Amino acid sequence: MSAPMPDSRGRRGVESLEDAVRTRRLIVCVGSGGVGKTTTAAALGIRAALLGRRALVITIDPARRLANSLGLSELGNEEKEIPASKFHDAGVLARAPLRAMMLDTRKTFDELILRLAPDEAARRRILENRVYRQLADNLAASQEYMASEKLWDVYHSGAYDLIVLDTPPMKNALDFLEASGRLTRFLDDKIMKWFLSPYDEGRVFGKRIVLGTGSIVFRLLSSIFGREFLDELSEFFLAFKDLYRGFRDRSEGVARLLRDPATTRFVVVCSPEEASMDDAVFFTGQLRERGMPGGLFIVNQVGRYGEVEADSRGHVVDAAGRAEAVAVAEGDGASPAEAARFALDLERALADAAVRSRDDSRRIASLARAAGPRAAIQEVPRLPSEVFDFSGLLEIDRHLFPGLRS
Repeated sequence: MSAPMPDSRGRRGVESLEDAVRTRRLIVCVGSGGVGKTTTAAALGIRAALLGRRALVITIDPARRLANSLGLSELGNEEKEIPASKFHDAGVLARAPLRAMMLDTRKTFDELILRLAPDEAARRRILENRVYRQLADNLAASQEYMASEKLWDVYHSGAYDLIVLDTPPMKNALDFLEASGRLTRFLDDKIMKWFLSPYDEGRVFGKRIVLGTGSIVFRLLSSIFGREFLDELSEFFLAFKDLYRGFRDRSEGVARLLRDPATTRFVVVCSPEEASMDDAVFFTGQLRERGMPGGLFIVNQVGRYGEVEADSRGHVVDAAGRAEAVAVAEGDGASPAEAARFALDLERALADAAVRSRDDSRRIASLARAAGPRAAIQEVPRLPSEVFDFSGLLEIDRHLFPGLRS
C-alpha cells in the first residue's frame, strides 16, 4: 500500500482541509468532470455538520446524485434539510443542520429581478419585456453566472456558517471566476447612457429625436431589426437603469468574496489521471493570477497497492501466496487447472494494480511540486463501488479527515 501524503496539520504556514472546514465560510470545489467533485462537496458539508457548523451544499449537477446520496427524493432552488435520521442511522451525530440545494438557473434570475426592482410596476415591465426574456434565457443557461448570484444571496442570508459550492467542470470553471461581472459588463453605465441620452421622458426610443452620430447608428439598427424591436430595447435599458447599481454592487461583492482569504478557500478536486492532474495544475495557476485563495487539493480514486513488490523473477505473489490462492479456488470447487489459472490471474491483477499505484504516487508527487510547499493534498483511495448513498459519503469523509472522529 502506498504511503498517503503527509498530514498538512502542523506544517507551519499550511492550512489543512480540516482548518478550512472549521474556519472558512465558503469552500468552492473546482475540477474536471468525473472526478467526484459533487460527492466530495457533499462529504465536506457532512463534516461541517458533524463539527457543529450550519452548512449548505449548493450543486449544479443535473444528474441529481447529491439528492440521492443525501437521502432526498429531489433538490431544487430552495434549501432542503438533510433528515437527522440519516446521521443517526449511520451511527454519527450531526451537531448542526446540513442543507442542500440544486441550482435552478432561470428561477434564480427571475428572483433576482423581483428583489432588485423598486416596485411592482418596474418588476412587471422588466419580466414582460421580450429583450429581457431573451437575455434571461441566455444568462439562465450560464450556470456559472447564476451560481455566483445564488452564492451572494445565501452568503448574506446569515443562515450558514459554511457554504460548499460545487462548480461546473473545469472547462467552465474559469467562466465561474469571471461570471459575477458578466451582466454588469453588458449593462455598463457608459453603454446605457449612450442608448438613453438624450432621452425625452414622454417618448419611447423609436419616436424620440436622436442627435449626432447616434442617430445614424439607430437608423441603421432600425432598418435591420425594425422599429418595434428598438422600442423594446429602449424600454429594456430604461427598466434596468435603476437596477444597474444593484447588479454592480453584487458583482463587486462576489468578486471580493472569492478573493478574501479569511472567508474563502478553493479546493481543487482531481483524480490521479494525467489529464486531470494537468487541469489541476492549470487551474491553480489561474487562481494565483486572480489572487484567489487556493492551495487545497483532493485526489480521488487513488490506487493503494504500492507495497506490492516484484521478486527477482518478476512475481508479486510468493510461493506460499500462490499456494493459498490455489487452495481457496479448489475449496470453491475449481479443478487443479482452473485453480492454477485463478492464482495466475490474481497475480497479474495485483501486478497491474501495483503499476497503477506507482503511477498515481508519481503524479501526486508531481502535483505537490507544482502546487508548492504551502499546498495541502489529501488522498481518497479508489473505493470498491460507486458512491450513491449516505454511507458512501461518510466513507469519503473518513478518508478526507482521517484524524477526526465521527
